Amino acid sequence: MDPHLLRTFVSVARRASFSEAARDLGFPPAAVSRHIATLEADLRTTLLTRRPVAPTAAGARLLEHAGPLLHRLDAARADVERLAGATTARLTLGASPPALTPRVAAALAEVRRAHPGVRTAVRLLSRDEIPAAMSTGQLDLGLTDGLTAPGDPLPLPDLGPLSTLPIAEGSLVVPLPLGHPLTRRLGLRLTDLAAPRWRWLDAPDAAVPLRHLRAAGGTNGFRAALRYEGTDVRALLTLVAAGHGLTLLPHSATRGAPGIVAIPLISPRLVHRVELLHGTPLDDPAADFAELVAGMVTGLAAGTAAGAGTGGHRYE
Repeated sequence: MDPHLLRTFVSVARRASFSEAARDLGFPPAAVSRHIATLEADLRTTLLTRRPVAPTAAGARLLEHAGPLLHRLDAARADVERLAGATTARLTLGASPPALTPRVAAALAEVRRAHPGVRTAVRLLSRDEIPAAMSTGQLDLGLTDGLTAPGDPLPLPDLGPLSTLPIAEGSLVVPLPLGHPLTRRLGLRLTDLAAPRWRWLDAPDAAVPLRHLRAAGGTNGFRAALRYEGTDVRALLTLVAAGHGLTLLPHSATRGAPGIVAIPLISPRLVHRVELLHGTPLDDPAADFAELVAGMVTGLAAGTAAGAGTGGHRYE
């Protein structure tokens, strides 16, 4: 299956329109129609109905395969170009909001001073977006965070060869507004917090996503009272202080926040983990940044993060 034909098919299927796909791809509409006809002839089946435009059962199954296949092709190109040194002198760091800590920002400042001629950019992305952007060369380094058992790596999708370096593990807390009945507790259990009486803030890009809480607690609880679609953790804590709902955050993110009491999560035994994602090999200034943040490791065995090429985990 020609990848050019697959890209056309994905565009038509997702836009539900031959003409809109043609505009997106910069092709004449007749060329888009030929691509789809050629692909259907190759597979000897109809992939799209025409009126309305929608995937058939076979087309829906192909769509499931096409996205990962095309992504791996993009990842392969980015990986080869990185090895060949075809990229310009730059450092683009992608980070999920809770992973971009003051110490990480300080390390980036030190790298910029050491490499003043390098174009540097920071992009705040969701946890799901960072591995995909890394594998296709949109990012040079990625900082991601998540919920895990102590010492366990964060799960990553299979999007190409990526290595990870553990940066930090810290405790998790439930910030509560002053006067909330749970502020009298010394610690909180996840199973208790899933009860229907407690309402939660659905803030997938700023806090621990509710779907992760449900998976960790083995429950369908954690009913959302309000959805927060931002990345500003301080703004999220302002909503908590006003009584809009509960959330789960790393303890470090709640320090100094007014109007809240942070109660530790004591069961199950979970931590907030931050990891640095990178490709191989690591060149300056990315290697310098990795070396600096590796020296910041807290709560981990000293030998786990000895350097960018020696510690961490590799996902193929």
